[in-house]
Amino acid sequence: MKIAVLVKQVPDTGEQRNLDPVQGSLDRSGENLLDEINERALEVGLKYKDANKGTEVVVISMGPDTLTKGLRKALSMGADYALHVCDASLAGADAGRTAEVLAAALRHTGADLVLAGNESTDGRGGVVPAMIAERLSLPLMSAVDTVEISGQEVIGERGTETGSVRLSAPFPVMVSVTERCGEARFPSFKGIITAKRKPLSVLGLAELGLADLGSLPSTGTAASSIVISTVRTPARTAGRIVVDEGNAGTELAAFLRSSRLI
Repeated sequence: MKIAVLVKQVPDTGEQRNLDPVQGSLDRSGENLLDEINERALEVGLKYKDANKGTEVVVISMGPDTLTKGLRKALSMGADYALHVCDASLAGADAGRTAEVLAAALRHTGADLVLAGNESTDGRGGVVPAMIAERLSLPLMSAVDTVEISGQEVIGERGTETGSVRLSAPFPVMVSVTERCGEARFPSFKGIITAKRKPLSVLGLAELGLADLGSLPSTGTAASSIVISTVRTPARTAGRIVVDEGNAGTELAAFLRSSRLI
């Protein structure tokens, strides 16, 4: 079986995030790391590979040259090889263009199972897996908390407001996982060393048969989104402190009433 895992390198979640006021895109000049939600998706594939020899796991991502760091980490965790889509014309690509490019890359792999996180921690759109599945005509099991892979199908469980629902789909299929999925493993010393020798292929749009896509402007076309304006979130103001002098309950109730909370 061949398993493809979509990964993304995102700004460190522990750092302050800012938008470029001119381009309207996320400022990625700081530290960038492999997205944790993608590591959880990778863990699903690696667990199956551990128990089923002959399974091949490939990680796929789209991004600039600096993405190599994140892909090498995925290889050190246990992936067999990596596919890096790198093209200057893809800078600032929206969800639609990203999905089109990743779908083209997946066609090159012939994967039986495609794994991804349900949403990245930078964009939080949560639509790319569905867009890719549509382009590849694959069934989609989205936002599942658990994944069971058999020789014939994938079974997953998704949480709902009233409980949970159990899903299944035959191969080939696309699955996106949530943060409730199992935690990812840490790369071993052996994995870090062998990762340096594992293949990492870099492809441009021409190699994917998407040369015409690269000739489109990055903004303002039917194939992309354009940011009209950006507004910085207002700074938080200090809250009101209620000192209990025997009447704190009354003051709290009055505050909640004035705020129309009760």
